[in-house]
Amino acid sequence: MTYCIGMLTDEGLVMLADTRTNAGVDNISTFRKLTVWESPGDRVIALAAAGNLSISQTAINLVDEGVENPDTGEIETIHTVPSMFRAAQLVGRAIRAVYRTAVPGKEASDPAFSASLLLGGQIAGRQARLFHVYAEGNFIEATPDTPFFQIGEHKYGKPILDRVFTYRTPLVDGVKLALISMDSTLRSNLSVGLPCDLLVYRRDAIAVDTLRRIDEDDPYFADIRQAWSDALRNAYGALAAPPWMGVRDADIPPPGR
Repeated sequence: MTYCIGMLTDEGLVMLADTRTNAGVDNISTFRKLTVWESPGDRVIALAAAGNLSISQTAINLVDEGVENPDTGEIETIHTVPSMFRAAQLVGRAIRAVYRTAVPGKEASDPAFSASLLLGGQIAGRQARLFHVYAEGNFIEATPDTPFFQIGEHKYGKPILDRVFTYRTPLVDGVKLALISMDSTLRSNLSVGLPCDLLVYRRDAIAVDTLRRIDEDDPYFADIRQAWSDALRNAYGALAAPPWMGVRDADIPPPGR
């Protein structure tokens, strides 16, 4: 299992992915799950993957080397597609091709062979966009109303994003929220682990702003983890006590009646 986040704001894009892979408690390893293609001035495209590693890695290699466009007969790559929409179509075709050739007879719905992807970035002259590409190859796009996607073990890190993150959130705050979301997941699920890979992209820059690997020794992430834990403890401690503690409603019968 893994945890990946893609966040779209009016200032740009934040993507964060952990690196843990495991096939049991005694077989844990690290593998980069965030792939970045950058051609400054032309395009910045990032892809985060969750699920079956062999499926996602084969698909990534396919989009890098080329997949035939059935409408034109031309070979398209992540380096030649003219828009992010076409990039999402390319990734979808690559995923479907993997299921046809690499794992014939297996379905995308089979958890052991399932993979999902987050695709974000911008091509010069086009808009910055973020897509969630499903194992079946179809996809949806982030919007100002739905500005973030999660794949993998998402349930622990979702509440903070639901409560705070919006399309208007400043990019720097998006980074903080992504790290808090990841920390919440790390604390609650052993199948997600450090180090994590972070991409920050500023809209219309057509060059990566930040690409950083965050591990246990990263001082800023350590500060975020401690500060967030302290803030939560202080917040719940400051809440008023329930006024009905010690009071028993007369219309609720005791057990056994």
